[in-house]
Amino acid sequence: MTKSPFRYFKTSPEIIRLAVMMYVRFPLSLRNVEDLLHERGIEVSHETVRYWWNRFGPMFASEIRQRRSQQLRQITQWRWHLDEVFVKINGKTHYLWRAVDHEGEILESYGTKTRDKSAALRFLKKAMKRYGAPRTVITDRLRSYGAAMKEIGNIDRQEVGRHLNNRAENSHLPFRRRERAMSRFRQMSNLQKFASTHASFHNHFNLDRHLNSRSRFKLNRDAALLEWRQLLAV
Repeated sequence: MTKSPFRYFKTSPEIIRLAVMMYVRFPLSLRNVEDLLHERGIEVSHETVRYWWNRFGPMFASEIRQRRSQQLRQITQWRWHLDEVFVKINGKTHYLWRAVDHEGEILESYGTKTRDKSAALRFLKKAMKRYGAPRTVITDRLRSYGAAMKEIGNIDRQEVGRHLNNRAENSHLPFRRRERAMSRFRQMSNLQKFASTHASFHNHFNLDRHLNSRSRFKLNRDAALLEWRQLLAV
């Protein structure tokens, strides 16, 4: 029998799940989460919330990816959108690469210190190892993409256009809002951990509100919350 990851904690798993979801999913600070929990009669420190998300956030994200990867493997091989965003860490510029499929599903988030051919190649290999080779890859005009695609033999699948990559550009917006609430990052490892965790949470709760009717959206939201409450359940 698998042991519960919550077995050494006095706080109930439901409260831990709620705190982690509120912090990672919404643009809230640690103290905002502490205040919201206090309104619900739950007394925890913001440092406790920090510890919970560091310990359980990646675990929740990993289980979400495992549940979704098998269902999405065939769909995500159709078309990918690749883009990178600038992230400041201690005054130095780093880069967060992101692969998004044609439906807005964030497939991979990968942080690097450079955005040259080597970084683009590592990013592509990491994404393709998990989801396979896509039929079409849409990128911006950064030459690193072309050099990396040429090395792995996918240069004929690359498409470059001015507005073709809006899907990837828009995928950065939730992360940017979350980054401002956190007052940016202090270490590269923290960027990678949070970006990967946030991407999985976003995929799970992204219900395409603008595409579904109100009744359909409410059903999807209830299903997502029910599945969330079952994560790491033993």
